[in-house]
Amino acid sequence: MNETISELRSAWSRIQTELGKTIEDRHFFDVYLGESYIHSIENGTMTVVVGSNLAVTILRTKYSTLIQDAAKTVLGTPVKVKFDIKANIQAISELNEDKQTFFRSQVINPSLTFDSFIAGPSNLEAKQAALYVAQNPGKAFNPLFIYSNSGLGKTHLMHAIVNYVHENMPGKKALYCDSSDFISEYVKFATGQTKGTAFKDYCTGFDFFLIDDIQNMATKEQSCVAFFTIFQDLYAHGKQIVITSDKHPAELKGFDERLKSRFAAGLTISINQPDVPTCIAILKSKIENSLLDINSFDPKVLELIAENFSKNIRDIDNAFNKLLWYVTSFRPTKYITMEIAYEALQSLIDIKQSKTKLNEQKIISVVADYYNKTPSQLTGTSRQGEIVFARHIAMYMIRKMLDTPYTKIGIIFGGKDHSTVMNGVEKVEKELKTNPNIEIVINEVKSLLKS
Repeated sequence: MNETISELRSAWSRIQTELGKTIEDRHFFDVYLGESYIHSIENGTMTVVVGSNLAVTILRTKYSTLIQDAAKTVLGTPVKVKFDIKANIQAISELNEDKQTFFRSQVINPSLTFDSFIAGPSNLEAKQAALYVAQNPGKAFNPLFIYSNSGLGKTHLMHAIVNYVHENMPGKKALYCDSSDFISEYVKFATGQTKGTAFKDYCTGFDFFLIDDIQNMATKEQSCVAFFTIFQDLYAHGKQIVITSDKHPAELKGFDERLKSRFAAGLTISINQPDVPTCIAILKSKIENSLLDINSFDPKVLELIAENFSKNIRDIDNAFNKLLWYVTSFRPTKYITMEIAYEALQSLIDIKQSKTKLNEQKIISVVADYYNKTPSQLTGTSRQGEIVFARHIAMYMIRKMLDTPYTKIGIIFGGKDHSTVMNGVEKVEKELKTNPNIEIVINEVKSLLKS
């Protein structure tokens, strides 16, 4: 948003009027908002200048939500409110005028905060470590090195640290960049394309230095040398360094050993693939943030997505967005059932598990043939003893051989509840412990599957 000064003044006046509907104490406005004004509205953040550090603390801790609500009413869009004093704003403005030579395209997503980061067993340690260094920069765990496969939340935590610094630590400055951007900016400086402030001086002028996907710097010898020099300076001056990668420092290739040893000198933490409960919690958060009603979803729908798309958060996002598009544009409904969800997501599931789907059908066919039944009998509703037993054998083998989620097995077998599938699998497991003939059946079916 590129408002003029008069527009910012007008907006702030209307926000204070709106705020007066919930806070009638004029003393509050005189003491804490006297001579206050909006300095800027950029990247979803509204920076408000107030008269003292005490006002900053009181407004941030007690009135942020009320002011943000008033601002949303006036501006028509949600913003985060940041409070600061004039001296700090001037210092930062001077720094930007003099030194904003690099990383001009850097953008921090205001929605990526610690509050919006859904934690579970796979990522709780990383979240706690990121929050700790945000609150205690340079005092311990320096550098903080977070590694994981793509799409598991590393970048979210990096943005969360920067957002925390902007919101809670007046006067502190944080620089976030991707390693590819670091390389590009350094090359432009080294080849004389960028004039002015030295690249090293610019990078070491921040209290927090966060660099994403460090593995992309491998084999970039000159950039690595520049980064090593910057790292040493930041570390020596107690500046907090945060690094992410797709591998543990010891597994990184193409880096000098001295740099790898610096990576591992602080605290190294991994983020693993989220479990099903964490994925369900992420989905519930997405539903709430989309202003949808959680009661409009069959709970099993969340299980279906969580079980099939838990490899990373991007897969979950893709599946959830595909489902929303389907029920909005193709099959409008007030209640999203398992049938509708599977219709919407079947293509994604088939692409993701095409080989698995083929094998599931093959297992059903082979087991049915073994017992002189038809596949439709196994996937149907018959309660005849021999059919039920053959059905349980097929469920057991699909689960054990393919690790197919219980929910999907239930869908394949005519829409049965996942608990029914679990019960069938458990019955076969118990039989295997006491009846040697069952093991013979399993082995014979496996042989038929290979033939």
